[in-house]
Amino acid sequence: MALLPWHNIDIVLLDMDGTLLDLHFDTHFWLEHLPKKLSEKHGKPIEQTRLDMRENYQQVQGQIQWYCLDYWAEKLDMDIMEAKREVEHLISIRGDTIPFLDALKAANKEVVLVTNAHPGSLSLKVEKTQLDSHIDNLISTHQFGVTKESQLLWKRLQAHLGFDPARCLFVDDSQVILDAAKEFGIAYTLGVTNPDSKEAENKLYGHVTTNNYFDLLNDIN
Repeated sequence: MALLPWHNIDIVLLDMDGTLLDLHFDTHFWLEHLPKKLSEKHGKPIEQTRLDMRENYQQVQGQIQWYCLDYWAEKLDMDIMEAKREVEHLISIRGDTIPFLDALKAANKEVVLVTNAHPGSLSLKVEKTQLDSHIDNLISTHQFGVTKESQLLWKRLQAHLGFDPARCLFVDDSQVILDAAKEFGIAYTLGVTNPDSKEAENKLYGHVTTNNYFDLLNDIN
């Protein structure tokens, strides 16, 4: 039995980091690489720097600043894009992503990337993965000034794209964001439980879940 009623789905909205791309790059950058650079810059112990950064992250988690490279560049007095390029070799696409995207296109679904990532991060990742060649439309929520955690984003996104929530599938790896989509009225949600290839699987509740898009391919129509 199919996990999702594909005949009822016209448009698929997809998260990027942890959903189409391996989250390991982001995990490593924010929790390891950036604290190491700051520790060296300020001559502070790495563990203290990590604690300081976690506090900084918690203050803006879920808000547009959390995802904004300009915000962090100013707050930390550091070129964040340059720092990202130092570990850009870790950017990688999930092994099941392209077959999934191609199956969606073959079934004539409209495929839209909706990421909270800053446009700079989005550009870097597209440059490294050519993800854009498999997707109809790439959207960073920064253009709306609010994140997927917020109902306001979903209102603005619907106005922008003109989609019918009753015939829409949203795919993400975040419990909070999946819940927000469902609250708005997105009829179908799919949670990815293995966003980071180097970490254990997550549990997601209240949504259909998968850890392998290959399991969906034969059902997409």
